[in-house]
Amino acid sequence: MRSILILNPKGGCGKTTLATNLAGYYASRGKRVSLADFDPQGSSMDWLAARPEDRAGIAAVNACEEALRPPRNTEYLILDAPAAIHGRALADLLRRAQTLVIPILPSPLDVRAATRFIQELKAARKVINRNIKLTTVANRVRQQTIAAHTLNDYLGRQKLPDGRKLPFLAVLRASQNYVRAAARGLSVFEMAPSQTQPDRDMWLPLLRWLNSARSLP
Repeated sequence: MRSILILNPKGGCGKTTLATNLAGYYASRGKRVSLADFDPQGSSMDWLAARPEDRAGIAAVNACEEALRPPRNTEYLILDAPAAIHGRALADLLRRAQTLVIPILPSPLDVRAATRFIQELKAARKVINRNIKLTTVANRVRQQTIAAHTLNDYLGRQKLPDGRKLPFLAVLRASQNYVRAAARGLSVFEMAPSQTQPDRDMWLPLLRWLNSARSLP
């Protein structure tokens, strides 16, 4: 079973947007997908509740209220993490995943919070080096802004515990298509290509990585 964790302790960085769109992407391609929501706000569960019956099914796992037991036939398990998770709880969640995707917003506050979080990940050296691969995604970016260039520069300078460059794969734009998709329980990959092609294209570097052996331990 492929397990992908979307995590950043900073609230409001778009974790659920990434989690639901990944779940929708794999489901629309015929994969058996489970979406586990660890966030007490339950946004991923709300998204699934709004999902039309005629769309590819996605199994719901309310991980705030029950043990993490996705259906046995699950091929892709997407984990939507809560905000403000640290220490042992963070390490326990990391151990559940093969791959970690960290969304970061292009603002000074979010960049500073990401700096602290990446240092915490570096402290969990054994978990990061042995059990999980990770990358970062710039999220809700208004292109050609100073904040976007600052975030790109910051992410490009970060290092993993073994000295390698921290992977930075995609820039996802601030788009109303994500709002429209969320309201309907869909991903941008399940909406009309004529409306969403620019958004889909921005996912390609991340999807290529997730679908390759390079994203697996």
